[in-house]
Amino acid sequence: MKPWKPPQRTPQAEAVYAAAEADRAARPDAYALSPEPVIAAAVRDADPTGFGDPALWREGLDRYLTSARDDGRLNALGARMVRGTAVAGLRARLAMNRLPHTDRPLGEPPIVITGGWRTGTTFLYRLLATDPRLRAPLPAELAVPWRFAGASPERREELIDSGAAANDLLNLLNPALATVHDHGPRLPEECVVAMNSGFRNWGASATVRLDGYSRWLADQDFTDTYRRHRHVLATLDDDGRRWLLKAPAHTPELPSLAGAFPGACVVFLHRDIVRTVASGASLFCVFRSTYSDHVDPADVGRFQTDQTELWLRRAHAFRQSAQAGTITIIDVDYDDLVRDTAAVLRRIYAAAGLAAGDPAGMVDRYHADHPRTVKGVHHYAPQDFVLDEAEIRSRLAPWTPQP
Repeated sequence: MKPWKPPQRTPQAEAVYAAAEADRAARPDAYALSPEPVIAAAVRDADPTGFGDPALWREGLDRYLTSARDDGRLNALGARMVRGTAVAGLRARLAMNRLPHTDRPLGEPPIVITGGWRTGTTFLYRLLATDPRLRAPLPAELAVPWRFAGASPERREELIDSGAAANDLLNLLNPALATVHDHGPRLPEECVVAMNSGFRNWGASATVRLDGYSRWLADQDFTDTYRRHRHVLATLDDDGRRWLLKAPAHTPELPSLAGAFPGACVVFLHRDIVRTVASGASLFCVFRSTYSDHVDPADVGRFQTDQTELWLRRAHAFRQSAQAGTITIIDVDYDDLVRDTAAVLRRIYAAAGLAAGDPAGMVDRYHADHPRTVKGVHHYAPQDFVLDEAEIRSRLAPWTPQP
């Protein structure tokens, strides 16, 4: 079997990429990944002291930009995206620092879905989000939460739809994304979108090759990242519903998550480890091919294996600690989720202290509204990413549930 190849770009997409490369050639400074110009662009007329303690964000910014420049193999659109992400993270920091902070827990502990990449987290998240008692944040809410504070219903709708143009552009540049991981302004979004203001964010490496940054992250304290995420949710909390959250990137940071959200009900999904790694590598290859013309599938397979081992090892260590008793963890097998989704929902509702209602009807309605193959079928194999199945099983066995 041949290694993974990037999706073929359409003529329309090629025109966008060519225009960006021409612009980079004409205006290289606008694409430079250096901290000072990024900070200047973010500050504009604001007081730079509004960023707060530099120890909580400056090194992360430097590491992110340096790794993107040195490791990312970025095309012009990739450089523009990274620069824009950094500016947006700093502006979010300034804006959120202007709002009152509180260390009080949320009204009710959230339900948090996590687990390795491609373990069914998105399906379960979007299914549970149809429960009117739960509130799953949308992309714009996580990206610009301060704009929702006190917004009228009409303004809220405008803000939610504001991401449609960027979503349409992403679909134009890389239509394969819709098959691998559908996205849109009104689909519940992962917590990592709100976790950029301190530049400690495991989600960043999904879209860009960031090996140096990822190695640095492994030794970082995420306490402030999760404290700030709780501030985002408190800012958005205008109807008292219980928060439903999701991100595979919570897997290695359960201590910080438990500290920010004591009493949380954490649903931890597990899937056959080879399929987890291979599907995650496929996701990363497709994502990264939007912003790089030099995505090496073997390199992504290696990265995905290393990251999965690190994440699961850290989650295992947390579960052996005394702090694990401060949250409730429910283990869900991917095959059980697919085979008897209603039974899994009943388990989750029982653990979260919610009445189950009609889970079978809920599942039927969801599938009727979201046909499984309407956006295509995701095909992949371990060989696409030069993965050795026996080696993966042996290496990750200590951190994965055994049959």
